[in-house]
Amino acid sequence: MSENKSQRTPAQTVVTDALVNPSPAAVDPRRWVALIVLLVAAFMDAVDVTVVNIAIPHIQEDTGASTSQIQWVVGGYALAFALGLITGGRLGDLFGRKKVFLIGVAGFTLTSLVCGIATAPEVLLAGRIAQGAAAALMVPQVLSIIHVSFPKEERGKVFGVFGAVTALGVLAGPLVGALLVEGDLFGMGWRPIFLVNLPLGVLGLIVGAVLIRESKAEHAARLDVGGMLLSVLGLLCLVLPLIQGRELGWPVWTYVMPAASVPVLALFVAHERRVIARGGSPLVVLSLFNRKSFSGGLGVQLLFGLASGVFFLAWTLYLQLGLGFSPLKAGLSGLPLSLLLMAGAGVSMQILVPRFGRAVLQAGALTAAAGMVLFAWLVGHYGADIALWQAMLPLVPMGVGMGLIVAPLADIVLSEVPHEHAGSASGLNNTTVQLGQAVGTALSSLIFFNELGGDGNPVTQAAQTPDAFAHTLPYVAAAFFAAFAMLYAMPRRAGRTDADGGAGAKSADDPVPADNLAAEEAAAAR
Repeated sequence: MSENKSQRTPAQTVVTDALVNPSPAAVDPRRWVALIVLLVAAFMDAVDVTVVNIAIPHIQEDTGASTSQIQWVVGGYALAFALGLITGGRLGDLFGRKKVFLIGVAGFTLTSLVCGIATAPEVLLAGRIAQGAAAALMVPQVLSIIHVSFPKEERGKVFGVFGAVTALGVLAGPLVGALLVEGDLFGMGWRPIFLVNLPLGVLGLIVGAVLIRESKAEHAARLDVGGMLLSVLGLLCLVLPLIQGRELGWPVWTYVMPAASVPVLALFVAHERRVIARGGSPLVVLSLFNRKSFSGGLGVQLLFGLASGVFFLAWTLYLQLGLGFSPLKAGLSGLPLSLLLMAGAGVSMQILVPRFGRAVLQAGALTAAAGMVLFAWLVGHYGADIALWQAMLPLVPMGVGMGLIVAPLADIVLSEVPHEHAGSASGLNNTTVQLGQAVGTALSSLIFFNELGGDGNPVTQAAQTPDAFAHTLPYVAAAFFAAFAMLYAMPRRAGRTDADGGAGAKSADDPVPADNLAAEEAAAAR
């Protein structure tokens, strides 16, 4: 399946290197300025993943939303995002990454307005789901445009910045939300957490239209509609029952749908193989999973998303309802996590990973898990009497650990992906993270809300919140321990053959030749 550079003809080498590593003449001279627009869009999306968490008590009081509706406001965004990311990435490949990016930014801005003016929980819920769908068009193009705009010697640094910015956005969400809620701008309460996106979105549309260069796949055919529908149906069957089941008393359909997701997703894989065998353009390029850096990295991304989805929702409710923190105090308590994540990300990407490889990411997973074990002990020991500094202490190892993982992971996952499939790979990478967060948020029904007892409403069961949060933390630690184990599936060095003798990834300097992609995909189909 692999082919050495020495085995290629000169013409093959030229075609391949031009496809995967653009020549200096082909490099976009405005790429660094355009990168600012892309990073702002990524940050805007990342903030919106968690910004609503800190405002949940205020939203619930103002709109009368039920516990299930609140979970949908949080998890519905991540779910719609996850369901649409693969399709969004492929649409960029087919019709132009810049065009689809700008459509996504416009949709994200409009749906932010809908969320900001919503007066009923149903309207807010619908707006959040639509906002997640718009983000699914916008976000995959960010990684795709970076991948095709920057030469390989610059990509590591850029992906490191991207990972740090998105992680910072997720962690800054609660603080941004707290400042906006407590600031009560123009007497609007929680609504500015969504309305703040309007000026950023409009500016992004204008600047992006001018600075971003258009690109798309050279040989992409029409959209794989069958694959799109099967992937959405399979993922929906998996997540919907987890969100709705507890509040509805776990009716029969909540057991049937997760079981049905297995054959539906298997049918999706079979459909993709048929599309590849016919020479069509699949939604998911199955040959990408032959690379250990890609498949192993996606497994870690899934576990990372699961840990985040379970932790952040329970954590913000614990701080405000269990400990009685104000939104601002709750947001500020997360500063160690944000600052140390940024520091860990910078050191990891620039110094540690180039020298020590995957061992750095494994150390990060163990460090983050240790932070959760410490947090569980502190909450169990002190309960509602825990001091602020004690509540912040476990976030130190968690921040460092997450930073060591998150920055290099996107670069590793995409390190061997040909430009032809940048959108599909980017969509899969983001889908995995968001699916993990959606499933993690849904699992909160079983892990956190179920532990509250009574009606499971954190407002009425505030006294039980510390115990429920302490019950949640071992599950978060387990996800990080699992990520540590999963990292053994990746090569010791991204882009090199594993020293253990496994079928490691090929060097980034030796990408899959363009004229071998069809043969490799046909082999995957078989």
